[in-house]
Amino acid sequence: MRSDVTTKRLDPAVLQSLQADFLGQLIQPDDARYDAARAVWNGHIDRRPALIARCRGVADVMAAVRFARERDLLVAVRGGGHAVAGHGTCDGGVVIDLSAMTSCHVAAGNRRIRVEGGAHNAHLDRESQAFGLAATGGVVSHTGVVGLTLGGGIGHLMRKLGLAIDNLVSADLVTADGTFLVASEQENPDLFWGLRGAGANFGIATSLEYRLQPLGPIVFAGLVMWPMELAPRVLRFLRDFGPQAADEVGIMAVLRLAPSLPIVPEELRGKPVVGLVCTYAGPVEQGESVFRPALELARPSVLSLGPRPYTAHQKLMDSAALHGRGYYWQSHKLPELTDEVIDIICDHCSRITSPYSSVPLYTLGGAVARVPDDATAYPDRKANHDINVVASWLPEDREPGRHIEWVRGFFRALEPHARSFTVNFTNDDPTRRLQLAYGDGKWARLSALKSRYDPTNFFRLNANIPPG
Repeated sequence: MRSDVTTKRLDPAVLQSLQADFLGQLIQPDDARYDAARAVWNGHIDRRPALIARCRGVADVMAAVRFARERDLLVAVRGGGHAVAGHGTCDGGVVIDLSAMTSCHVAAGNRRIRVEGGAHNAHLDRESQAFGLAATGGVVSHTGVVGLTLGGGIGHLMRKLGLAIDNLVSADLVTADGTFLVASEQENPDLFWGLRGAGANFGIATSLEYRLQPLGPIVFAGLVMWPMELAPRVLRFLRDFGPQAADEVGIMAVLRLAPSLPIVPEELRGKPVVGLVCTYAGPVEQGESVFRPALELARPSVLSLGPRPYTAHQKLMDSAALHGRGYYWQSHKLPELTDEVIDIICDHCSRITSPYSSVPLYTLGGAVARVPDDATAYPDRKANHDINVVASWLPEDREPGRHIEWVRGFFRALEPHARSFTVNFTNDDPTRRLQLAYGDGKWARLSALKSRYDPTNFFRLNANIPPG
């Protein structure tokens, strides 16, 4: 138990009113399930809520919101629990936990899927792929779909299918006063605009409906890896090839220390490396020729590229994002990978402090960039790349500060060359940086929406937009 926080306990008489109107589990600090229930993906986050309300459905969510609001209790909302800043939990308040709400229903004839608020990417992929269909999801299979989407939703298919929000049809939402509404292009369109890029601010999304597109079940995809000394050449290739490639081409770089995996040569393990994660969302037989220019850069140390199930490819990066490790990250959107930016990236990656840290560098463009910037709240669709500097360490590491400072130094070095950032990659970002990311016009519109739907900032544990 942490010594710096006294665990708050709710009066049993107070809790009775919620117990009478709740189907799920109400988990308190003296419950044997408490420590497991309060843990989130980022093991560096250690918070002790007074109550974890694990919901079974929309009625439970509405009841929990009303209960917390009437008693002026701090609220955290947990879906997949992946928010690196720990927004899915809190000290002394109520966690409204959707982790048991994971159902996904495919309407194959209409190419639609509806997912509940606690569903993971793996749930969406499994159900949609049963019908040969897919939507843009994240690059780690145990990421929560809803949280990913409300911040925009980047993934391997985004250059072909657009961001997750670009496939969103409607959202079921419980608002700050405990009422239920639907947001879509037809119902509450102003709110639907804000949900697509800043959605955690306006309510609890209990389910989302997406358009699906034909894909799989086999795609041409995988990983190519070289020693770090080849990183400048690989990143220049990514700069020249990626944003201009056909929409079907998904390509991202990953820089890290080589893991001890069977596919990695023993002499390379633990050494700095650069890899390209490749995904072809077109005919499988065309994939090899599409990515041949990457293989011609230099002889790869690791080549694991070929036809494979899309669901397996979606789990390729899971081992780099295991539950319980400590995490801290910062991110930038980059207009382009100039030679100076590439030098900064290579320099800092050569000084990485942990074998579990990594630097994913996403390639945008394609369908992402063709959506008008003002069509959704998501900021800066014209950037070519999105870089996320991720520190990760084991729980027993007694010096997490050195890993965090590596991220911050990397972030500061890139800052003069960057613009905006992806809201899903926020950590301890101040309000002013959020405002700059969205821009004055979107910020004013979002602030007005916040004033309308959450005037007291009841939902404030997020990448927060204060009421106007």
